Amino acid sequence: MIMDRIAGAPISWGVCEVPGWGYQLTAERVLPQMAEIGLVATEFGPEGFLPADPAAKAETLASHGLAAAGGFVPVVLHDPDHEPLPEIDRELDGFVAAGAGTIVLAAVSGLAGYDTRPALDTAGWRTLLGNLDRVAEHARERGVNAVLHPHVGTMVESREEVARVLHGSFIPLCLDTGHLLIAGTDPVELAKAAPDRIAHAHLKDVNADLAVRVRAGEITYTDAVRRGMYRPLGAGDIDIAAIIRVLEANGYPGWYTMEQDTILTSQPEGEGPAADVRASVAYVRDLGI
Repeated sequence: MIMDRIAGAPISWGVCEVPGWGYQLTAERVLPQMAEIGLVATEFGPEGFLPADPAAKAETLASHGLAAAGGFVPVVLHDPDHEPLPEIDRELDGFVAAGAGTIVLAAVSGLAGYDTRPALDTAGWRTLLGNLDRVAEHARERGVNAVLHPHVGTMVESREEVARVLHGSFIPLCLDTGHLLIAGTDPVELAKAAPDRIAHAHLKDVNADLAVRVRAGEITYTDAVRRGMYRPLGAGDIDIAAIIRVLEANGYPGWYTMEQDTILTSQPEGEGPAADVRASVAYVRDLGI
């Protein structure tokens, strides 16, 4: 059974690092709901969601009975004039203190949000791939596993870009089922093709029609999220059960983070976004894997 490896993510409650994303709930609202739903761990969420002090961050999670599954860290990795290791080190202090084993890197563009990105030239790719390996090695020296999260609106988004990372670096991947599908990669096929490179998993289900419109440039990523592109697991168009079975058959030992990106316009009444997370957890439990 994988239920002791099911984690949450604050973005499922609308808590996001993007300026102007939407109404931001507090940890005092989110963490008790995570524990009540049955999640055993959580990713950290954006700066300001948990205390900045590493010891206080660890204590806050422990007070709700939650382990630290890791955290999403957006960082510029393609710019030869930008040194990423100092900011990575500051993040790693909290990971080490809380016992979080995985830092989930997104190779962000340097622009705000995930709706546009610049093209990356040969020199940019050389810098990006080199930094991925440098960061992965540095994190390993501090006892943390670094993974790259292919993500819409970052420098590693499309199927071709994912392949370039797999062939040009040794960093493992975060298999984010939603972002991969939106950008044109079949997550089931990737799980089958490169199981040895998958060290973390974000489980998302999506409305494929909206995903196609994002990929075609008809609507922005943010607009699609606002329109409900992310669905509870089992209610969208991704074969989540097949992905879990492939990973488990290949000995995947890591976390399965429930992630349905959400935008809130105000303080939700009643259970709010937790209802979708509850449905996702129930779906995984009912698989009996």
